[in-house]
Amino acid sequence: MIRNIIWDVDGTLFDTYPAIARAFQAALMDFGYEAPFDWVAQLAQVSLGHCTATLAAQYDLDENEIGQKFNSHYNQVKPEDQPPFPGVVSICEYICSAGGKNVIVTHRGQLGTVELLDAHDMTRFFAGWITRNDGHAKKPHPAAFEAAIQQYGLQREATITVGDREIDISAGQAAGLFSCFFGCQEAADQGSAAEFRFHHFADLQAYILAENSRTGQATR
Repeated sequence: MIRNIIWDVDGTLFDTYPAIARAFQAALMDFGYEAPFDWVAQLAQVSLGHCTATLAAQYDLDENEIGQKFNSHYNQVKPEDQPPFPGVVSICEYICSAGGKNVIVTHRGQLGTVELLDAHDMTRFFAGWITRNDGHAKKPHPAAFEAAIQQYGLQREATITVGDREIDISAGQAAGLFSCFFGCQEAADQGSAAEFRFHHFADLQAYILAENSRTGQATR
């Protein structure tokens, strides 16, 4: 039975990359430069550090200065303007109703994570979270996943992990978890080593329901 889910935040639970990309664009504008939105969003999806370093190299700027400008612009973005993806709330509700746990493992800080959850009335669906503030090695290292499993009493065989980047998948698999990759058609079809790949959260919920129905019948 799939009882628990370990979730990533940015680009998985919440559609944050558009706001992040616009904040990087605004940071570049402060230095008199422009960059295509899609390109910046792709860089940010790899990581904020990768995006900052790439932009600094491309425009011969100081990484720290770009980072400071980005933070200034992104901190002005309201959590309400970074919504959960369609279908996410339904899955979270199902997991809770079935007696399971939703847990977060993210590189985002605790304050930013809680602000997003609170703004969209989703905190009630989560047993807890492991964030950047907890000091674990970053994904793809599995340390944060191992901490979540231990701290929240998750059975590995009843827990899946959901993320939008290969580092989410690699970290979850290294922790012995079944991994689910959420992404665009091309990325999901061509690049992921995840056991299950999907493009819409309705597909993930259908998969979970089917697996739990099949498992339930098999144990009767």
